[in-house]
Parts: sequence; structure tokens; C-alpha cells
Amino acid sequence: MTRRILVLGGSWFLGRAVVGEALARGWEVTTFTRGRSGSVPEAARRVRGDRTVSADLDRLAAEGPWDAVVDTSSSELAPREVRKAVRALRGRVGRWVHVSTVSVYAGWPHEHLTEESPVLDCPADAGPEFGYTGPDGSPTVYGFQKAGGERAVLEVFGPETVLLRPGVILGPGEYVGRLPWWLRRAERGGTILAPEPRGLRLRPVDVRDVARFAMDRAESGATGPYNLAHPDGLTWEDFLRTCLRTTGGTGTVRWAPPGTLAAHDVRQWTELPLWRTHAGVWEVDPTRAVAAGLHCRPLAETVAETWDWMREGGAAIPHPRAAEHGISPERETAVLAALG
Repeated sequence: MTRRILVLGGSWFLGRAVVGEALARGWEVTTFTRGRSGSVPEAARRVRGDRTVSADLDRLAAEGPWDAVVDTSSSELAPREVRKAVRALRGRVGRWVHVSTVSVYAGWPHEHLTEESPVLDCPADAGPEFGYTGPDGSPTVYGFQKAGGERAVLEVFGPETVLLRPGVILGPGEYVGRLPWWLRRAERGGTILAPEPRGLRLRPVDVRDVARFAMDRAESGATGPYNLAHPDGLTWEDFLRTCLRTTGGTGTVRWAPPGTLAAHDVRQWTELPLWRTHAGVWEVDPTRAVAAGLHCRPLAETVAETWDWMREGGAAIPHPRAAEHGISPERETAVLAALG
């Protein structure tokens, strides 16, 4: 009998990758989106609606049942809105695969983290105002909100809940713009400002590998939380060398100590995407996920295939976060001049 899956989201980046993976496996796919951006593969059944509207959720529930749901669209929702969808679909889906974030951990990005590490405390009925952002940028309101969203799912689905906690997701279709910015910067050439230590290992995961793992969890009986991070990664030096080689850029990299970047108020995580000085930012342990079958392609492939997507006219769905990323040429020149 054909298995049925519901994807909350499904029109861009991770949601679209999950839909593609499910279709490739022969699942019957239903997507639930507002229909405002992106597109859904023709082979999927499309239900249009807003998951914050009870009538729309009731209409969606009537389309079920499904063997599983993969929720890729709750990143900007308050916990009480996540709970609304979970309650509406209770009894209509077998298991809930929930895409969360490493930001739910109380110790991120300072500590080495496993799935047993403490999670921020946020009630399942919290509104968007719950939580706070610490003076050093951690914890974050976002992390509290996502922790509350996890709790909302667990309260209803309990042992049938799968929690996926990725750090940074890259790959074709990326809407945040971290990897695309570095690729465009490498293409432009010249002297490229980069953060020391150059040997620090970055561990983002490819969107297609996350989608495959999400579908593996939808198919299997294993539940619980999984940290999603690349087990190997690339050093900063190798990452930028790969960007230059991929784009054919002729630039040279000028490495700057963190203190110099701080003295010039270079914003971590945004002006130099993927750069953050906190000790645990890339120390999220994926051992449990790897043991369960997480396979991460080499990051050099992610870089190359994202560049192919960009050259073929691929463009991310417009999103406010994309405008935050990348240092301006004028600012970069000023910092480089200070390095001598």
C-alpha cells in the first residue's frame, strides 16, 4: 500500500527538498502552504492555507490520514501556533518529524552539545514575546521559541515525535544567503577578508542530506532528538579555497584576528557569514544521527552544486534575513587597510 506523507511547507529550500525526496521514494505527498512563494512539484497534492487559521487546519485535517508529517514551516511561529497545528492534526498522522534547531540548547553556542544537553525552558502555549536574547547574542528569543515549539509537539505526539536539530543548512535554494555570499565574494576576487583561526572546522549540512534523513525518520520506528551537523566539515581555509576554485575567482585571502574584527565592529554571523567566536558554535555532536544513518556529502560538493544552481539562474525566495548577510566592499576595505 502506498504510504502517505504531509509536508508542512514544501515550496522552498528544505521543504521542497523533503517533497522531492518523498516523491523519489514513492510516497504520496500532500503539501500545506500559503501559496505566496516558491512552487511545489506537480506530482504532489497541494492544499493551500494558513496554519495559524483554525478553519484552514480543519480543512487540511480532512484530507488525511497520513503515515507521517514533516514540519518544515514552523521556524517563525510562536509555540502556541505550533501547538494549534499539532492539535488539529492529532489522530490524522502517525508520527511527527519536527524540524527544530540547535538554538534550543541552553549551552549553544558555548559548549559541546549532545542530545542530552539541557534545552531552554519555554511553555508550549507561549506567544511570540516569550524569551530574551543575552548580551553576547545567546541565548536567543528564537531559541526559546523553538524550544517551546518542540514542547508543543511532544505534549501531543509524545513518543511518536522526531526532533531534528540542525545547525546551519546550506545547498541549492538557500534563502539565507550565507554560502551564496561567499561564492559571489570569491568570484569578485581581490583581497578577501577572512576570520582567524583559519583551521577552525565548519560543520554545516547539505539541505538534501537533511531531507533524506528526515524521510528516513518518517519511515523508521526510531524517534527522539537528533543533532544534524557535518561529521567532517571543512576548515575555514579549505572552505574559502573551495569557493575560489569553484567560481574561478583570482582573489587572495587576508586573515584577520578576531580582536581586529571586533575593534572594527564586524558583526559575527552576518557581516562575515558563518563566523562566530563562541567556542561551541560548531561543536554540536551528530553521533546519534550518524549512527541512525545520517550521511553527509563532502561540503566541497555542496559548494560546487550551489554555484551550479546560481549560474543556472537559481535565486532564493526573497527573505529579510538575506539582506543581513555580507560585509560591504567599503567596510571590508577599511578593515583590510587596518591590517596593514
